[in-house]
Amino acid sequence: MNLLLSRLDEQQRRWYVALEAKMLGHGGATRLAQITGMHVDTIHRGRAELDRELADRPVDRVRLPGGGRPPVEKKRLGSNKL
Repeated sequence: MNLLLSRLDEQQRRWYVALEAKMLGHGGATRLAQITGMHVDTIHRGRAELDRELADRPVDRVRLPGGGRPPVEKKRLGSNKL
């Protein structure tokens, strides 16, 4: 399972583990968190997304718009004028 998870992107991992946890039933999220190293809240988030049929997830990107780190502004040497 962990080999397969290593080939998936972050949202696909979340959804797959959530699906497996749902099939295990009560305690499934905790058990899969132990196996995969994923946080239980992440698994619950994946389950909630699957319950909403991925309606709020973008099709053409992994993260929602605005997600991730802000772009780093490059500093130019020699532009410090006093």
